[in-house]
Amino acid sequence: MIDHTLLKPDATAADIERLCGEAMQHGFFSVCVNPVHVARCKALLQGSPVKLCTVAGFPLGAQLPEAKAFEARHAIRDGADEVDMVINIGALRDRDDALVERDIRGVVEACREGGALSKVILETALLTDEEKVRACELSMKAGADYVKTSTGFAKGGATAEDIALMAGTVAPKRLGVKASGGIRTYDDALTMIEAGATRIGASASVAIIEEANARASETRERQAGRG
Repeated sequence: MIDHTLLKPDATAADIERLCGEAMQHGFFSVCVNPVHVARCKALLQGSPVKLCTVAGFPLGAQLPEAKAFEARHAIRDGADEVDMVINIGALRDRDDALVERDIRGVVEACREGGALSKVILETALLTDEEKVRACELSMKAGADYVKTSTGFAKGGATAEDIALMAGTVAPKRLGVKASGGIRTYDDALTMIEAGATRIGASASVAIIEEANARASETRERQAGRG
């Protein structure tokens, strides 16, 4: 369920190689990187089941719809399997729903043409509950595959309350829900999954999985002791 994520602007080639190696070692669902690293990751992940996720309009969402769609198409040509795009947050707050829907739809169509999944980042820390619901509704109208909480670059990240709200809103269309931003521990991940998340975006993925493995080992030892 984990998208192993490295979206820092100072990520080096060595950092990207380490990310892909960790994803293959631990069996993460995907790596999530900036578009400039997609081709490199494609080569590094060749022959593995790990998917390749990238971003468009990241991290502000303030680019033109055409620029986001171009970014998505280019990344898919480079090998991306999934694209996480940031909505036009200001337009959403201005209630310019037509622009927001067009913004999302451009990336959705690029993904469909290229056989990739589309995820829509709402940046929930900047929105009211009404705006979060409306963003989810517009994502459904535009045909997106997932809604996602956060970029990790705003003042806050994923919360269980937001995940529950989003999951309830998109349930009629069965969209996936990705929790991202501030998920650093196994308990954080479990909390999001229990609230309705179907995917986790995290840079602390290795620590999370190591904690999960340690707990499983402790459980087995206790059970063996009782046996």
